[in-house]
Amino acid sequence: MNFEQCSKLLNKFSQNALVEYLESLPENERNKLIDEISSVNFEKIDDLLRIANSASKTGRKMIPVDCISLKSLSENQDYLNKCTNYGIDLIKRGAVAAFVVAGGQGSRLGFEGPKGAFPVSAVKNKTLFQLHAEKVLSATRKYNSNIPFLIMTSKANHSATVAEFEKNSYFGLDHKNVHIFPQNMIPSLDIEGKLILSGKTSLFRNPDGHGGSLTALESSGVLDKIMSQGVEFISYFQVDNPLINIIDPLFFGIHGIENSELSSKALIKAYPDEKVGIFVKYDDSTVGVEEYSDLPKEVLSARDSDGSLLYKWGSIGIHVFSCSFIKRNISGGEINLPFHVARKKIKAYVKGEIKEIEGFKFEKFVFDSIPLAEKTIILETLRENEFAPVKNASGVDSLESSRELMNNLYRSWLLEKNYSIPDFVKNIEISPLTALCSNDLPSDLIVDWKENTYIGI
Repeated sequence: MNFEQCSKLLNKFSQNALVEYLESLPENERNKLIDEISSVNFEKIDDLLRIANSASKTGRKMIPVDCISLKSLSENQDYLNKCTNYGIDLIKRGAVAAFVVAGGQGSRLGFEGPKGAFPVSAVKNKTLFQLHAEKVLSATRKYNSNIPFLIMTSKANHSATVAEFEKNSYFGLDHKNVHIFPQNMIPSLDIEGKLILSGKTSLFRNPDGHGGSLTALESSGVLDKIMSQGVEFISYFQVDNPLINIIDPLFFGIHGIENSELSSKALIKAYPDEKVGIFVKYDDSTVGVEEYSDLPKEVLSARDSDGSLLYKWGSIGIHVFSCSFIKRNISGGEINLPFHVARKKIKAYVKGEIKEIEGFKFEKFVFDSIPLAEKTIILETLRENEFAPVKNASGVDSLESSRELMNNLYRSWLLEKNYSIPDFVKNIEISPLTALCSNDLPSDLIVDWKENTYIGI
Protein backbone atom coordinates (compact mmCIF):
# COMPACT_ATOMS: atom_id res chain seq x y z
CA MET A 1 0.00 0.00 0.00
CA ASN A 2 1.41 3.41 -0.98
CA PHE A 3 0.70 6.77 0.64
CA GLU A 4 -2.12 7.67 -1.74
CA GLN A 5 -3.89 4.36 -1.21
CA CYS A 6 -3.43 4.61 2.53
CA SER A 7 -4.77 8.18 2.62
CA LYS A 8 -7.85 7.18 0.65
CA LEU A 9 -8.53 4.30 3.05
CA LEU A 10 -8.05 6.45 6.16
CA ASN A 11 -10.29 9.24 4.82
CA LYS A 12 -12.99 6.71 3.96
CA PHE A 13 -13.13 5.64 7.60
CA SER A 14 -12.86 9.17 9.07
CA GLN A 15 -9.26 8.80 10.22
CA ASN A 16 -8.24 12.15 8.69
CA ALA A 17 -5.90 13.17 11.52
CA LEU A 18 -3.75 10.14 10.81
CA VAL A 19 -3.42 11.24 7.17
CA GLU A 20 -2.09 14.61 8.29
CA TYR A 21 0.31 12.89 10.66
CA LEU A 22 1.61 10.61 7.88
CA GLU A 23 2.28 13.66 5.71
CA SER A 24 4.53 15.10 8.42
CA LEU A 25 6.78 12.03 8.61
CA PRO A 26 9.98 11.39 6.63
CA GLU A 27 9.42 8.80 3.88
CA ASN A 28 11.10 5.86 5.69
CA GLU A 29 9.08 6.43 8.87
CA ARG A 30 5.91 7.05 6.88
CA ASN A 31 6.30 3.73 5.07
CA LYS A 32 6.80 1.89 8.35
CA LEU A 33 3.54 3.25 9.75
CA ILE A 34 1.73 2.59 6.46
CA ASP A 35 2.76 -1.06 6.73
CA GLU A 36 1.06 -1.20 10.15
CA ILE A 37 -2.04 0.59 8.93
CA SER A 38 -2.35 -1.81 5.99
CA SER A 39 -2.85 -4.70 8.41
CA VAL A 40 -5.89 -3.07 10.06
CA ASN A 41 -9.36 -4.40 9.23
CA PHE A 42 -11.21 -1.08 9.04
CA GLU A 43 -14.60 -2.71 8.60
CA LYS A 44 -14.05 -4.34 11.98
CA ILE A 45 -12.87 -1.01 13.47
CA ASP A 46 -16.18 0.52 12.41
CA ASP A 47 -18.01 -2.31 14.17
CA LEU A 48 -15.93 -1.78 17.31
CA LEU A 49 -16.79 1.90 17.35
CA ARG A 50 -20.49 1.06 17.22
CA ILE A 51 -19.98 -1.31 20.18
CA ALA A 52 -18.16 1.41 22.13
CA ASN A 53 -20.97 3.90 21.51
CA SER A 54 -23.72 1.48 22.49
CA ALA A 55 -24.80 1.60 26.12
CA SER A 56 -27.14 -1.39 25.81
CA LYS A 57 -26.52 -4.75 27.41
CA THR A 58 -27.75 -8.04 25.98
CA GLY A 59 -30.88 -8.15 28.14
CA ARG A 60 -31.54 -11.76 27.19
CA LYS A 61 -34.07 -13.69 29.22
CA MET A 62 -32.38 -16.26 31.41
CA ILE A 63 -33.01 -18.90 34.04
CA PRO A 64 -30.72 -20.85 36.40
CA VAL A 65 -28.65 -23.52 34.70
CA ASP A 66 -28.32 -27.21 35.52
CA CYS A 67 -25.01 -28.42 36.90
CA ILE A 68 -23.63 -31.88 37.67
CA SER A 69 -23.18 -31.51 41.41
CA LEU A 70 -20.63 -33.34 43.52
CA LYS A 71 -23.52 -34.62 45.64
CA SER A 72 -25.17 -36.26 42.64
CA LEU A 73 -21.87 -37.90 41.67
CA SER A 74 -21.33 -39.25 45.18
CA GLU A 75 -24.80 -40.80 45.02
CA ASN A 76 -24.06 -42.50 41.70
CA GLN A 77 -20.76 -44.28 42.27
CA ASP A 78 -21.10 -46.45 39.16
CA TYR A 79 -21.37 -43.40 36.90
CA LEU A 80 -18.49 -41.67 38.70
CA ASN A 81 -16.24 -44.72 38.26
CA LYS A 82 -17.29 -45.16 34.64
CA CYS A 83 -16.43 -41.54 33.79
CA THR A 84 -13.16 -41.59 35.72
CA ASN A 85 -11.99 -44.77 34.02
CA TYR A 86 -13.01 -43.43 30.61
CA GLY A 87 -11.03 -40.26 31.31
CA ILE A 88 -7.98 -42.27 32.34
CA ASP A 89 -8.17 -44.20 29.05
CA LEU A 90 -8.31 -40.91 27.11
CA ILE A 91 -5.23 -39.61 28.90
CA LYS A 92 -3.30 -42.86 28.46
CA ARG A 93 -3.88 -42.95 24.71
CA GLY A 94 -2.67 -39.36 24.25
CA ALA A 95 -6.05 -37.82 23.47
CA VAL A 96 -5.70 -34.79 25.76
CA ALA A 97 -3.63 -31.61 25.90
CA ALA A 98 -3.17 -28.83 28.47
CA PHE A 99 -3.72 -25.20 27.43
CA VAL A 100 -2.91 -22.20 29.63
CA VAL A 101 -3.69 -18.61 28.63
CA ALA A 102 -0.79 -16.56 29.94
CA GLY A 103 -0.79 -13.21 28.20
CA GLY A 104 -0.85 -11.10 31.34
CA GLN A 105 1.91 -9.19 33.06
CA GLY A 106 2.52 -9.21 36.82
CA SER A 107 2.27 -5.44 37.20
CA ARG A 108 -0.76 -5.56 39.54
CA LEU A 109 1.33 -7.77 41.81
CA GLY A 110 4.27 -5.37 41.77
CA PHE A 111 6.17 -7.78 39.55
CA GLU A 112 7.91 -6.94 36.28
CA GLY A 113 7.52 -9.74 33.79
CA PRO A 114 4.99 -12.38 32.72
CA LYS A 115 2.50 -13.23 35.44
CA GLY A 116 3.39 -16.88 34.89
CA ALA A 117 6.93 -16.15 36.12
CA PHE A 118 5.61 -14.83 39.43
CA PRO A 119 6.71 -16.99 42.43
CA VAL A 120 3.71 -18.29 44.36
CA SER A 121 4.44 -21.50 46.27
CA ALA A 122 4.86 -21.00 50.02
CA VAL A 123 8.07 -22.95 50.66
CA LYS A 124 10.05 -23.27 47.41
CA ASN A 125 8.73 -20.08 45.77
CA LYS A 126 7.95 -21.97 42.59
CA THR A 127 6.49 -19.85 39.84
CA LEU A 128 3.06 -20.35 38.32
CA PHE A 129 4.70 -21.65 35.15
CA GLN A 130 6.74 -24.19 37.13
CA LEU A 131 3.74 -25.49 39.07
CA HIS A 132 1.66 -25.89 35.90
CA ALA A 133 4.50 -27.51 33.96
CA GLU A 134 5.22 -29.93 36.82
CA LYS A 135 1.56 -30.94 36.94
CA VAL A 136 1.64 -31.75 33.23
CA LEU A 137 4.93 -33.62 33.64
CA SER A 138 3.62 -35.55 36.64
CA ALA A 139 0.50 -36.57 34.67
CA THR A 140 2.60 -37.80 31.74
CA ARG A 141 4.52 -40.03 34.16
CA LYS A 142 1.46 -41.14 36.13
CA TYR A 143 -0.44 -42.24 33.02
CA ASN A 144 2.60 -43.10 30.84
CA SER A 145 1.25 -40.73 28.25
CA ASN A 146 2.14 -37.91 25.90
CA ILE A 147 0.44 -34.63 26.91
CA PRO A 148 1.22 -31.50 24.86
CA PHE A 149 1.46 -28.28 26.88
CA LEU A 150 0.14 -25.21 25.04
CA ILE A 151 0.90 -21.70 26.28
CA MET A 152 -0.69 -18.60 24.80
CA THR A 153 1.27 -15.41 25.43
CA SER A 154 0.83 -11.79 24.39
CA LYS A 155 3.03 -9.49 22.36
CA ALA A 156 4.16 -7.90 25.63
CA ASN A 157 5.44 -11.09 27.24
CA HIS A 158 6.04 -13.65 24.48
CA SER A 159 9.84 -13.34 24.35
CA ALA A 160 10.13 -13.26 28.15
CA THR A 161 7.93 -16.36 28.45
CA VAL A 162 9.98 -18.30 25.92
CA ALA A 163 13.14 -17.23 27.78
CA GLU A 164 11.64 -18.37 31.10
CA PHE A 165 10.99 -21.86 29.77
CA GLU A 166 14.36 -22.10 28.03
CA LYS A 167 16.21 -20.91 31.14
CA ASN A 168 14.52 -23.61 33.21
CA SER A 169 14.93 -26.39 30.62
CA TYR A 170 11.15 -26.42 30.15
CA PHE A 171 10.78 -27.54 33.78
CA GLY A 172 11.57 -31.12 32.79
CA LEU A 173 9.12 -31.33 29.87
CA ASP A 174 10.23 -32.34 26.38
CA HIS A 175 10.60 -29.00 24.60
CA LYS A 176 9.11 -30.53 21.45
CA ASN A 177 5.90 -31.02 23.39
CA VAL A 178 5.69 -27.42 24.61
CA HIS A 179 4.03 -24.99 22.19
CA ILE A 180 4.34 -21.28 23.03
CA PHE A 181 2.52 -18.85 20.74
CA PRO A 182 1.21 -15.26 20.99
CA GLN A 183 -2.40 -14.16 20.83
CA ASN A 184 -3.62 -11.69 18.26
CA MET A 185 -3.66 -7.95 18.82
CA ILE A 186 -6.40 -5.45 17.98
CA PRO A 187 -6.19 -1.65 17.69
CA SER A 188 -7.63 0.47 20.49
CA LEU A 189 -9.56 3.67 19.79
CA ASP A 190 -9.74 7.04 21.49
CA ILE A 191 -13.14 8.23 22.70
CA GLU A 192 -13.76 9.87 19.31
CA GLY A 193 -13.17 6.58 17.51
CA LYS A 194 -9.74 7.47 16.14
CA LEU A 195 -6.78 5.10 15.96
CA ILE A 196 -4.12 5.68 18.61
CA LEU A 197 -0.35 5.75 18.23
CA SER A 198 1.87 3.94 20.74
CA GLY A 199 5.02 5.40 19.22
CA LYS A 200 6.15 7.56 16.35
CA THR A 201 5.56 4.84 13.73
CA SER A 202 3.36 2.29 15.51
CA LEU A 203 -0.33 1.89 16.33
CA PHE A 204 -1.52 1.14 19.84
CA ARG A 205 -2.93 -2.36 20.02
CA ASN A 206 -4.13 -4.49 22.90
CA PRO A 207 -4.43 -8.29 23.15
CA ASP A 208 -7.79 -9.57 21.94
CA GLY A 209 -8.60 -11.29 25.25
CA HIS A 210 -8.78 -14.91 26.32
CA GLY A 211 -11.61 -15.32 23.80
CA GLY A 212 -8.94 -14.94 21.12
CA SER A 213 -7.24 -18.09 22.39
CA LEU A 214 -9.23 -20.41 20.14
CA THR A 215 -8.42 -18.35 17.05
CA ALA A 216 -4.75 -18.22 18.09
CA LEU A 217 -4.71 -22.02 18.42
CA GLU A 218 -5.81 -22.24 14.81
CA SER A 219 -3.76 -19.39 13.31
CA SER A 220 -0.55 -20.57 15.03
CA GLY A 221 -0.87 -24.03 13.48
CA VAL A 222 -0.77 -25.63 16.93
CA LEU A 223 -4.32 -27.01 16.72
CA ASP A 224 -3.60 -28.92 13.52
CA LYS A 225 -0.30 -30.18 14.91
CA ILE A 226 -1.73 -31.67 18.11
CA MET A 227 -4.75 -33.10 16.30
CA SER A 228 -2.38 -34.90 13.92
CA GLN A 229 -0.81 -36.45 17.03
CA GLY A 230 -4.17 -37.80 18.20
CA VAL A 231 -5.31 -35.06 20.60
CA GLU A 232 -9.11 -34.82 20.79
CA PHE A 233 -9.71 -32.75 23.93
CA ILE A 234 -8.02 -29.66 25.39
CA SER A 235 -7.93 -28.72 29.08
CA TYR A 236 -8.15 -24.92 29.19
CA PHE A 237 -7.23 -22.80 32.22
CA GLN A 238 -5.83 -19.42 33.24
CA VAL A 239 -2.27 -18.92 34.39
CA ASP A 240 -3.03 -17.18 37.71
CA ASN A 241 -4.67 -20.23 39.35
CA PRO A 242 -2.00 -22.48 40.96
CA LEU A 243 -4.59 -24.86 42.43
CA ILE A 244 -5.95 -25.97 39.04
CA ASN A 245 -6.35 -29.72 38.47
CA ILE A 246 -5.13 -29.63 34.87
CA ILE A 247 -5.38 -33.28 33.86
CA ASP A 248 -8.58 -34.38 35.56
CA PRO A 249 -9.75 -37.88 34.49
CA LEU A 250 -13.28 -37.33 35.82
CA PHE A 251 -13.72 -34.05 33.91
CA PHE A 252 -12.37 -35.52 30.68
CA GLY A 253 -14.45 -38.66 31.20
CA ILE A 254 -17.75 -36.85 31.73
CA HIS A 255 -17.01 -34.62 28.74
CA GLY A 256 -16.35 -37.64 26.53
CA ILE A 257 -19.13 -39.95 27.73
CA GLU A 258 -21.75 -37.21 27.52
CA ASN A 259 -20.57 -36.21 24.01
CA SER A 260 -20.10 -32.65 25.19
CA GLU A 261 -18.36 -30.22 22.86
CA LEU A 262 -17.45 -27.69 25.54
CA SER A 263 -17.51 -28.44 29.26
CA SER A 264 -16.92 -26.11 32.18
CA LYS A 265 -16.25 -26.30 35.89
CA ALA A 266 -18.26 -24.15 38.26
CA LEU A 267 -18.25 -23.41 41.94
CA ILE A 268 -20.89 -22.02 44.25
CA LYS A 269 -20.42 -18.28 44.64
CA ALA A 270 -19.16 -17.21 48.05
CA TYR A 271 -21.44 -14.15 48.14
CA PRO A 272 -23.79 -12.34 45.70
CA ASP A 273 -21.29 -9.72 44.52
CA GLU A 274 -18.35 -12.08 44.03
CA LYS A 275 -16.47 -10.98 40.92
CA VAL A 276 -16.96 -14.08 38.80
CA GLY A 277 -19.12 -14.70 35.75
CA ILE A 278 -22.37 -16.57 36.29
CA PHE A 279 -23.54 -19.61 34.33
CA VAL A 280 -27.09 -19.17 33.02
CA LYS A 281 -29.50 -20.78 30.59
CA TYR A 282 -31.09 -18.55 27.94
CA ASP A 283 -34.59 -18.71 26.51
CA ASP A 284 -33.28 -20.43 23.36
CA SER A 285 -32.00 -23.28 25.61
CA THR A 286 -28.34 -22.41 25.07
CA VAL A 287 -26.01 -22.05 28.04
CA GLY A 288 -23.73 -19.08 28.59
CA VAL A 289 -21.96 -16.88 31.09
CA GLU A 290 -23.08 -13.43 32.16
CA GLU A 291 -20.53 -11.00 33.55
CA TYR A 292 -21.28 -9.99 37.12
CA SER A 293 -20.82 -6.33 36.15
CA ASP A 294 -23.60 -6.59 33.55
CA LEU A 295 -26.23 -7.86 35.98
CA PRO A 296 -28.38 -5.75 38.31
CA LYS A 297 -28.04 -6.22 42.05
CA GLU A 298 -31.51 -7.78 42.34
CA VAL A 299 -30.45 -10.58 39.98
CA LEU A 300 -27.12 -11.15 41.72
CA SER A 301 -28.81 -11.38 45.12
CA ALA A 302 -31.97 -13.30 44.06
CA ARG A 303 -32.69 -16.33 46.24
CA ASP A 304 -34.21 -19.73 45.56
CA SER A 305 -37.00 -21.21 47.69
CA ASP A 306 -34.39 -22.91 49.91
CA GLY A 307 -32.59 -19.62 50.58
CA SER A 308 -29.60 -20.31 48.34
CA LEU A 309 -28.56 -17.94 45.55
CA LEU A 310 -30.73 -18.44 42.49
CA TYR A 311 -27.79 -17.76 40.15
CA LYS A 312 -25.13 -19.49 42.20
CA TRP A 313 -22.84 -21.20 39.73
CA GLY A 314 -19.72 -19.11 39.22
CA SER A 315 -17.46 -19.46 36.18
CA ILE A 316 -13.77 -19.83 37.05
CA GLY A 317 -12.17 -20.16 33.62
CA ILE A 318 -11.74 -23.95 33.61
CA HIS A 319 -12.99 -25.72 30.48
CA VAL A 320 -12.54 -28.75 28.25
CA PHE A 321 -12.83 -28.10 24.52
CA SER A 322 -13.28 -30.75 21.87
CA CYS A 323 -10.86 -30.04 19.04
CA SER A 324 -13.64 -30.87 16.57
CA PHE A 325 -15.78 -28.11 18.12
CA ILE A 326 -13.05 -25.51 17.57
CA LYS A 327 -12.55 -26.68 13.99
CA ARG A 328 -16.28 -26.64 13.27
CA ASN A 329 -16.59 -23.02 14.38
CA ILE A 330 -13.53 -21.65 12.61
CA SER A 331 -14.61 -19.40 9.76
CA GLY A 332 -12.28 -17.13 7.85
CA GLY A 333 -9.44 -18.13 10.15
CA GLU A 334 -11.18 -17.21 13.41
CA ILE A 335 -14.06 -18.06 15.71
CA ASN A 336 -16.62 -15.30 15.53
CA LEU A 337 -17.08 -14.19 19.13
CA PRO A 338 -18.46 -10.80 20.19
CA PHE A 339 -16.13 -8.04 21.32
CA HIS A 340 -16.55 -6.48 24.74
CA VAL A 341 -15.50 -2.88 25.35
CA ALA A 342 -13.81 -1.26 28.32
CA ARG A 343 -13.12 2.47 28.68
CA LYS A 344 -9.61 2.77 30.11
CA LYS A 345 -6.60 5.04 30.47
CA ILE A 346 -4.20 4.45 27.58
CA LYS A 347 -0.59 5.60 27.25
CA ALA A 348 -0.57 7.11 23.78
CA TYR A 349 2.00 8.88 21.61
CA VAL A 350 0.65 12.42 21.20
CA LYS A 351 2.61 15.25 19.58
CA GLY A 352 5.99 13.76 20.24
CA GLU A 353 5.46 12.47 23.78
CA ILE A 354 3.68 9.76 25.71
CA LYS A 355 0.48 11.00 27.34
CA GLU A 356 -2.32 9.24 29.19
CA ILE A 357 -5.60 9.53 27.34
CA GLU A 358 -9.11 8.08 27.61
CA GLY A 359 -9.80 5.32 25.14
CA PHE A 360 -11.58 2.10 24.33
CA LYS A 361 -9.99 -1.34 24.56
CA PHE A 362 -11.71 -4.32 23.02
CA GLU A 363 -11.46 -8.00 23.89
CA LYS A 364 -13.19 -11.32 23.46
CA PHE A 365 -14.14 -13.71 26.27
CA VAL A 366 -13.71 -17.43 25.84
CA PHE A 367 -16.98 -18.21 27.62
CA ASP A 368 -18.87 -16.55 24.75
CA SER A 369 -18.09 -19.71 22.77
CA ILE A 370 -20.29 -21.81 25.09
CA PRO A 371 -23.59 -21.04 23.27
CA LEU A 372 -21.95 -22.29 20.05
CA ALA A 373 -21.69 -25.81 21.46
CA GLU A 374 -24.32 -28.33 20.44
CA LYS A 375 -23.95 -29.85 23.89
CA THR A 376 -22.27 -28.45 26.97
CA ILE A 377 -21.75 -29.83 30.47
CA ILE A 378 -21.15 -27.91 33.71
CA LEU A 379 -19.44 -29.81 36.54
CA GLU A 380 -19.26 -28.59 40.12
CA THR A 381 -15.87 -28.26 41.76
CA LEU A 382 -14.86 -27.05 45.21
CA ARG A 383 -13.14 -23.73 45.74
CA GLU A 384 -10.77 -25.25 48.30
CA ASN A 385 -9.71 -27.92 45.81
CA GLU A 386 -9.27 -25.97 42.63
CA PHE A 387 -9.53 -22.20 42.78
CA ALA A 388 -6.87 -19.99 44.36
CA PRO A 389 -6.20 -17.19 41.85
CA VAL A 390 -3.41 -14.68 42.33
CA LYS A 391 -4.83 -11.46 40.92
CA ASN A 392 -4.31 -8.75 43.53
CA ALA A 393 -1.42 -7.46 45.62
CA SER A 394 -3.42 -7.92 48.82
CA GLY A 395 -6.81 -9.00 50.14
CA VAL A 396 -9.15 -11.20 48.10
CA ASP A 397 -7.48 -13.33 45.40
CA SER A 398 -3.99 -12.29 46.50
CA LEU A 399 -0.75 -14.22 46.99
CA GLU A 400 -1.55 -14.48 50.68
CA SER A 401 -5.03 -15.95 50.14
CA SER A 402 -3.75 -18.29 47.42
CA ARG A 403 -0.98 -19.65 49.62
CA GLU A 404 -3.44 -20.21 52.44
CA LEU A 405 -5.68 -22.26 50.14
CA MET A 406 -2.72 -24.28 48.83
CA ASN A 407 -1.51 -24.91 52.39
CA ASN A 408 -4.97 -26.04 53.47
CA LEU A 409 -5.29 -28.42 50.52
CA TYR A 410 -1.92 -30.07 51.17
CA ARG A 411 -2.77 -30.43 54.86
CA SER A 412 -6.08 -32.09 53.96
CA TRP A 413 -4.25 -34.61 51.76
CA LEU A 414 -1.92 -35.60 54.59
CA LEU A 415 -4.73 -35.80 57.16
CA GLU A 416 -6.73 -37.94 54.75
CA LYS A 417 -3.78 -40.35 54.73
CA ASN A 418 -3.67 -40.30 58.55
CA TYR A 419 -0.49 -38.24 58.92
CA SER A 420 -0.20 -36.27 62.13
CA ILE A 421 0.99 -32.72 61.48
CA PRO A 422 2.98 -31.11 64.33
CA ASP A 423 1.63 -27.83 65.68
CA PHE A 424 4.82 -25.93 64.85
CA VAL A 425 4.34 -26.48 61.08
CA LYS A 426 3.13 -23.26 59.45
CA ASN A 427 3.41 -23.97 55.74
CA ILE A 428 3.24 -27.21 53.76
CA GLU A 429 4.04 -27.55 50.08
CA ILE A 430 3.71 -30.83 48.18
CA SER A 431 5.44 -31.01 44.82
CA PRO A 432 3.20 -31.94 41.88
CA LEU A 433 5.94 -34.40 40.95
CA THR A 434 5.24 -36.22 44.22
CA ALA A 435 1.43 -36.11 44.17
CA LEU A 436 -1.38 -34.65 42.07
CA CYS A 437 -3.97 -35.74 44.63
CA SER A 438 -4.06 -37.41 48.05
CA ASN A 439 -4.18 -40.89 46.51
CA ASP A 440 -0.79 -40.29 44.86
CA LEU A 441 0.98 -39.91 48.21
CA PRO A 442 3.23 -42.96 48.72
CA SER A 443 2.39 -45.18 51.70
CA ASP A 444 6.02 -45.14 52.86
CA LEU A 445 6.30 -41.35 52.81
CA ILE A 446 8.73 -40.02 55.41
CA VAL A 447 8.22 -36.36 56.24
CA ASP A 448 10.97 -34.20 57.69
CA TRP A 449 8.73 -31.80 59.57
CA LYS A 450 9.85 -28.18 59.73
CA GLU A 451 8.13 -24.85 60.22
CA ASN A 452 8.03 -24.66 56.42
CA THR A 453 7.77 -28.23 55.18
CA TYR A 454 8.38 -29.22 51.56
CA ILE A 455 7.43 -32.71 50.42
CA GLY A 456 9.01 -33.58 47.12
CA ILE A 457 12.16 -33.85 45.11
